[in-house]
Amino acid sequence: MKLLGLLVLAVLAPLAHAQTESVMVKRAVELREAPGDGSRSLGPLSAQTPLTRMGERQGPWVLVRTAQGTAGWVHMFDIGASGGAKPSGGSGSSGGLGALTSLFGRSGGQAQGNTLATSTVGIRGLGAEDIAKAQPNLVAVGQVEGMRVDADHAREFAAGAALNAYAVPPLPAPPRPKPAAQPGGPQEAQ
Repeated sequence: MKLLGLLVLAVLAPLAHAQTESVMVKRAVELREAPGDGSRSLGPLSAQTPLTRMGERQGPWVLVRTAQGTAGWVHMFDIGASGGAKPSGGSGSSGGLGALTSLFGRSGGQAQGNTLATSTVGIRGLGAEDIAKAQPNLVAVGQVEGMRVDADHAREFAAGAALNAYAVPPLPAPPRPKPAAQPGGPQEAQ
């Protein structure tokens, strides 16, 4: 019994530590001091720069470390798994869980197959509280208004970019909902 407890503890111990993972920068970005585009830049990261993803995450921002040891934040969409990268912290493909699956995933000493690392990203939508706290950004609205062009400028741009005009018929109007019967009004025929 004691041996079984030690075995489980040894296999699951790596899960108690923060998992790190080798990742690669997908496109040129800035390494940020804190999560967010408005945070101070610690320096540029070119595409294909290898990084170590640390265990910490805040929203869509992940904490990473460069090969030179600088820690900072990047958006999770800007990084991806590097070729052949394996998380550290265990002997398997995913730390302690990899060790556990490799322990039970063998038949007669032969491995059942290879494992493949998979990444997923979730994005949380706006909730009622987020919408209630929303404030207009009048500076941004002014910037967008400043980009407005008239129809002549749009045609000039299209001609310069060799774009062709196509007539697109409008979508049909959706059917209007039928009004609900009013109380005390005429009764529908039965």
